[in-house]
Amino acid sequence: MSTTNTQVFLGTDCGATMSKIGGVWADGTTISTKLHQRATNSHLGPHAVVSSWIAAISEYLAENQLDWEHVNSVGLAIPGPYLRYGVLGHSANLPAVFDGWDFHTAYSQALAQKAGRAIPLIAGNDGAFGGVGEAQRVRGATKGSVLMLAPGSGLGSAYIDADGLPLQGDTLAGMETAHMAAPLHLLGAKPYQCGCGRTWGCVELYTTLAGLPYLLEEKLAAYPDHPLAKSTQSRKEKALSLRGLAQKDDPVAVELFDFQARAMGLHIANLAMALDPEFVVIGGGLMDPENTTEAFRERYLRIVRDTARPHLWPVLRDRITILPSTLGELSQAIGAALAALYSSRR
Repeated sequence: MSTTNTQVFLGTDCGATMSKIGGVWADGTTISTKLHQRATNSHLGPHAVVSSWIAAISEYLAENQLDWEHVNSVGLAIPGPYLRYGVLGHSANLPAVFDGWDFHTAYSQALAQKAGRAIPLIAGNDGAFGGVGEAQRVRGATKGSVLMLAPGSGLGSAYIDADGLPLQGDTLAGMETAHMAAPLHLLGAKPYQCGCGRTWGCVELYTTLAGLPYLLEEKLAAYPDHPLAKSTQSRKEKALSLRGLAQKDDPVAVELFDFQARAMGLHIANLAMALDPEFVVIGGGLMDPENTTEAFRERYLRIVRDTARPHLWPVLRDRITILPSTLGELSQAIGAALAALYSSRR
């Protein structure tokens, strides 16, 4: 499979907890759909994060009978906001030491050192690049626009236009929908303080892992005999266990993900009023067949659709298709690889 003239385009998806690697061949087809991830190690600082990315690429290449000589360019999907291109602002899901981090320079230098040559690097919002990956699959040869929402540690968001490119805005801060205010009056929920500093109740807190510790704490008040109510685990550890519990029909976990599905449905309705997409793709770990059951995914999507529909314009109710991602947790890594490929063609 590997020859000296083979070119591959790789993507790194930097998550708050785990970082993933994906890749595409020069024709845009995916190298592998096997999930390859390593701990981000953000608690150890920026240098450790970059070292983890480099190690993950080396492992990915070896797994696919490739070497660094085959790497044409790399895309990096990393959550914003940014101070400017390649420089991180204050991230809601990363330690404060990352504020002002010039990740583009740091990663470029590390790639060059490992490969023994300069490797082009393109960076972008993780949600936007996730949308690039999913849009390629969901619309095929059509030109319909695609809205993607990927709940994970935070909420990745993307809008992909007819040309397959993401809307990112003048400062790469476009489509940061995670920090829009949630319609708390429709959800019957309290405003929690987000990691971004806002106190109005960011959508991210009601649709992702970021808010599960808050939601779980309130829910357990009604379930004092639940094992998590008596557990000595940290709030985050308890929250991380919920997805697995939901696959076993644990009532607390199921109720919490039902709530998050309703919150997602309302968020989709608001965004559809502004963006008018043909497709809405739900990505992230909740749609990953390796980590969730078919029954769980179908229930989540049904609640999303049923919640969104009454709030859409009539013309949109039968036009918009809401469906799961096909790349699962790899969408952002594959999208970053595709962005690197598209950039190389300019």
